[in-house]
Amino acid sequence: QVQLVESGGGLVQPGGSLRLSCAASGSISSFNAMGWFRQAPGKQRELVTSINSGGSTYYEDSAKGRFTISRDNAKNTVYLRMNSLKPEDTAVYYCWGVSGNSIDYWGKGTLVTVSS
Repeated sequence: QVQLVESGGGLVQPGGSLRLSCAASGSISSFNAMGWFRQAPGKQRELVTSINSGGSTYYEDSAKGRFTISRDNAKNTVYLRMNSLKPEDTAVYYCWGVSGNSIDYWGKGTLVTVSS
């Protein structure tokens, strides 16, 4: 059973940057895909970005050009670099991964607050 642990959240001013990390307790090299979801207060959880085993990425429209996902299989870690942050990016960000046998794994989340 792989555990995912997020870090790097916090309070940042509009226009600022953060880098989130998702450390896995086991190997992620066999994971079909990993990504980041977020859930803002009163809203449903939504997929922000993902990266598959081949390195192909997906970005939700509001994240395009501002967010960058990357994965380091050697460190069993996935990163989310977020630039030009806006108040509407405020949410709990969850790391997600799907294994080669189609099992979903979730982290417990890290809070990102964008406010002046």
